[in-house]
Amino acid sequence: MSLVSEFKAFINRGNVLDLAVAVVIGGAFGKIVTALVDGIIMPVVGMAMGGVDFSQLFVALDGNDYATLAAAQEAAAPVITYGAFIQTIIDFLLIAFVIFMVIKAYNRMNPPAEAAPAAPAEEVLLLREIRDSLKRPGL
Repeated sequence: MSLVSEFKAFINRGNVLDLAVAVVIGGAFGKIVTALVDGIIMPVVGMAMGGVDFSQLFVALDGNDYATLAAAQEAAAPVITYGAFIQTIIDFLLIAFVIFMVIKAYNRMNPPAEAAPAAPAEEVLLLREIRDSLKRPGL
């Protein structure tokens, strides 16, 4: 099989198209959640914590004190921006929660089909035949 025909067979599988759609929708969903966290949730959390702006939380590793993150970056100081890390964790938790809720709703709308009872084992069938033959009168 040539490389081109293998590639065609791979692309024509339904799974690949489903995966591509999921990646595109997931990327768009991630942007929506990021906008929600950056624009709505973090300002409310910051206000509740006394007016903290999480995007400006940083530690300068050069030992100097800088008034803002922009000032530290302008001075080319190495910084750890732990505020951005906190926002990313909140992004992740929100995305995970929403996905959990979507899957939970999907499972509620589509309950698993009732499984048919398993057929008895061959040994059980033979034992039943023996039992039934012993129950017959005249043996």
